[in-house]
Amino acid sequence: MGIAILVLMAVGVVLMLTRVLPTAFALVFLAIGIALLAGAPFSGEQDSILTSVLETGSAALAATMLAVLLGSWLGTLMDETGIAGTLVRKIVEFGGERPSIVALGVFAVSILCGSITGSAPAAMLAGVVGIPAMIAVGVRPVAAGGTVLMGISAGSPLELPVWQFLSDALGAPVADVKAIMIKLFPMALVVGIVYVFVQTRRGARHAWAVKLDRPKARVRRGDAPWYALITPLVPIVLALGLAVPIVPSLLAGVVYALVTTTKWGELNGRALRSLYRAFQVAAPPIALFVAIGMLLAAVKLPGAKNALTPIVAAISPSGALWFVVVFVLLVPLCLFRGPLNVFGLGAGVAGVLVTGGIYPLPAVVGLMASYNQVFSVSDPTSTQTVWAAQYAGVRPERAMLSTLPYTWVVALGGMVLTAVSYL
Repeated sequence: MGIAILVLMAVGVVLMLTRVLPTAFALVFLAIGIALLAGAPFSGEQDSILTSVLETGSAALAATMLAVLLGSWLGTLMDETGIAGTLVRKIVEFGGERPSIVALGVFAVSILCGSITGSAPAAMLAGVVGIPAMIAVGVRPVAAGGTVLMGISAGSPLELPVWQFLSDALGAPVADVKAIMIKLFPMALVVGIVYVFVQTRRGARHAWAVKLDRPKARVRRGDAPWYALITPLVPIVLALGLAVPIVPSLLAGVVYALVTTTKWGELNGRALRSLYRAFQVAAPPIALFVAIGMLLAAVKLPGAKNALTPIVAAISPSGALWFVVVFVLLVPLCLFRGPLNVFGLGAGVAGVLVTGGIYPLPAVVGLMASYNQVFSVSDPTSTQTVWAAQYAGVRPERAMLSTLPYTWVVALGGMVLTAVSYL
């Protein structure tokens, strides 16, 4: 039975890679198929397809979905009120004609945007103004797009919805996830800075030689007040410094963005308008989290657990050294929606590692967080990579080749840290 489940998972990967089925649909297909192979009854109060997988599983990541919606709401407000655009413009004005300084500034804003919301919205917040500004001062287009992506990756360890997802998906306390992410942040930050300095010094062009031929994404709004510019820091400070739970921290950021940028009589209109836009932004990841919840419920069924645990235990590396060596070599499997992508089939793999007791829970969290640092930047099928690359005028595959050596180093550092701390 275990072999049959693994074959089914391989079929699911093929369906996602060939785009025969969207990722969310393929994960639901896998969840039902695994449940059937595990011998789960179709209906019943316990360990059934209808109740345990489809009903309970679909809502298993509800807290994550709410965090994603609030993060999208805050990101939408940062866009609508001009907070993100103002941050980028101020940094560009400060940097003048110095490519490295301008790129570092855009990188810093990308960290803030990546800490609030993930995927394409984060890239847009920092990149709509930042990418043309970097190209205009001589940064190569592929490096301009890569700078935004590396900033989002460096901000990912501080992204509260990601904390909530790893907590919900793997059953880890939020405090444990936070401890791992805080240790991962300095590595992503340092490697990102190295990327900026190396890439901005390679093949730089003069501004007069640069041709920008891309449509205007939006009309420039007025600058946001200076005291509104700390909006991205509000939820981070509350969650990190004051141990406020994730949802209230994000809500506080939303309220702060509203009251510092909006006249009293316009608060209701802006709040509702931005919330409706946030639902549109958050809908794709929420649909994905519904499917991931079903997949996690399926691999936790007794039949699936009993079938998969011996196989996974036999092929999983033992010992800290082999843990690092093997999983670092497997980094490419988190690209192209591969089997180690935590926002896809990788969630099921992580679920098996946890429920089977193959590794301690914090080690699995660290492993998946390390892979996420690669996926969030270098996967040419992820929405943020596609948007940043195309907006810079290059193919997503070029962005992958530019950033992958650096994100691989971040993953290595994360896995070494995980092995030393938890194995």
